[in-house]
Order: sequence, then structure tokens, then C-alpha cells
Amino acid sequence: MFLVVEYLYFCIKEKYMSASLEIIIDHNSSVPLYRQIVNNILHGIENGTLKKGDKVPSLNELCNNNNISRDTALMALSDLKSKGIVMARPGKGYFIQNTHIEVNKKVFLLFDELNAFKEDMYNAFVGNLSSNVDVDIYFHHFNRQLFDDLIEKAAGNYTDYVIMPAFFSDVHKSISKIDTRNVIILDRFKKELTSYVSIYQDFEKDVFEALTEYSNVYNKYRELVMIHPGGKEPQERIKGAQKYASRNNCSFRSLSRVEAHDVTKGVCFLIPSDRDLVKVLKIAGAKSFVPGHDIGVISFNDTMLKEVVAGGVSTISTDFIAMGCALARAIDGTERKSKRNTWVFADRGSA
Repeated sequence: MFLVVEYLYFCIKEKYMSASLEIIIDHNSSVPLYRQIVNNILHGIENGTLKKGDKVPSLNELCNNNNISRDTALMALSDLKSKGIVMARPGKGYFIQNTHIEVNKKVFLLFDELNAFKEDMYNAFVGNLSSNVDVDIYFHHFNRQLFDDLIEKAAGNYTDYVIMPAFFSDVHKSISKIDTRNVIILDRFKKELTSYVSIYQDFEKDVFEALTEYSNVYNKYRELVMIHPGGKEPQERIKGAQKYASRNNCSFRSLSRVEAHDVTKGVCFLIPSDRDLVKVLKIAGAKSFVPGHDIGVISFNDTMLKEVVAGGVSTISTDFIAMGCALARAIDGTERKSKRNTWVFADRGSA
């Protein structure tokens, strides 16, 4: 009889009761919104407000009560679920599954921006971490002041710092308050930061080696042209292409922008920017040029979309999934050393 009553009570609680936990969100805080939700729930467990079996606020409650997007709420609940703290019951919501919280590492992850290939790297990173690691992700959007401010606020609050410095110079001044042993530099190799562990692309070598190894794919063209808009795009790519051209008696030039008159037969385009990629493909289409036959098209930074757009676009890309996995090993301590990431040439017939 007691078991029946207990079961009925649990069913009623599950259906009608959410835990009396107030989620407090500060939209002006530098802490990501999803992380604030996670921290609220963890604090509720620590102070006894939330117990095993309690229902946590639903997606709709989190969104409506805190003026946040569904993606943000889902990211928070997914983070808790991946750590085994909450479980999802289809049609019923999310419930506390485990109140034993152990976090041995807390990682400050500073990206320049989020895009499709950085998302692949991030997913590979968090997907290969131990369950006792928390990650807070931030973005500086190529704004140096924001970059400096985020690092200054984070200093001393994390066990590990993963920093993507983009094209900024004198980065060592910004991170000098953080113990060298706790910092990993991601994506770009900088000579001023050789004392730090670095998981990086070598843009010049990547381009030179890829062009050299796969020269049979595009040596039918009379000229290589890189459309390089500058800005956030690495200048080292131009150096890699120039090095290849000089060693192979190949005609090469770079353009900061592309116009219709630049797209002519017999030219193979190297295109770092996806915006320029679309423009070249549109111009080629208007002229009835076929990529891989009349002109060559090689893009940088592979994504799933490039597998299918225009019948498939050939790419030179670092292996972002491998980079994420290498970063996870560095954080876990199994392979904490500087490492050049591998590049991949995907030949899809457009070159």
C-alpha cells in the first residue's frame, strides 16, 4: 500500500510541480546566458533547493521568464544533461538525476567568432572532454577592447584558459596576469607566444603543401588568383601561394575584391571568403563557365554546405574536428603540448 501511495505521489509531483527554483539572469553580465542558467541549477542542488527527482524549469519557462532564446535554454539543459545532472523524459520535461557534482576543471574558452567550422571544432572539443570539466565560451568578434576586457575579467576565475587571438598583436600583454601553464593558444601560431602551449594552423605551410601535393588537380590552368579581402583573413595564405608559384614557375596574383571581368577562362581561384566564393560562382554561372572545366574554384575552411553547393566545392581546410579533439586532450592533460594541426584537401571537382 505504501509503495502505491509513494508512486502516485511521485506521478502527481512529476506532472504538476516544478521545483521552486528562481532562475536569475543578468543580461549585462559577461557570463554567457546559458552558463548562468547552469550555474543557477547547480547552486540550487548545492543549497538543497533541488533534490533528486525534482523537475527543473521547462524550455518555455526558461525562455518566457528570462527573455532568452530557445537555443540558449536548450544549450543550458543539454550541458546539464551531458554531465548526467539532469535527464529528459519525453513529453514530461527535465528532472534532476544526480546531485553529486564534481567539477575539477573550469575552462575559459575565447573564440573570435562562431561559424559552421568553429562549431564543428567546439562540438569535437566538448564531446571529448571528461565529465568533470565545465566550459564557458565567449566571443570577441575581432574587437581588441572586448578581447582585453573578457580576459581581464576571467583572470583568476578558471583552471584553464583557451584563447583564440586572431590577428591581434602584443597578445602577451593581455594574458600576462594568467599563469603561462594554464593557457592554451588556439588556431594561430604567434612567435611572441612560444612559451605557451599552442594548437595551431600554419596558414602559409598549409597552402604551400596543399598546392604542391595536389598540383595535378589544377595545373591545367594558366594562372592562380587568390581573392584576399584582408581583414580577419590570414595574410600568410598569400605567402604560401606565392611560394608555390615561385617554385613552380606558375603565374600568380592576389586581388582584394573580384569583379565580373576578373572571372575568365583558364584561371583557378583560391577563395578564403565565403562571400567572395558566392560571388565568383554567380559570375561564372552568368557566363556559363563550369567550375572544374572553364575555371578552377578552391575554397578555404570546409563545411557541409560546400559538399553540395554548385555540385561540390573543393577546399583546403584545417581539420577542425581534429583540432577540437587535440584541445580536449590538452585540457585533460593526456597530450598538453604544442601541435600544428593537420590540413585536408577535399577534391570535389571544382578545381
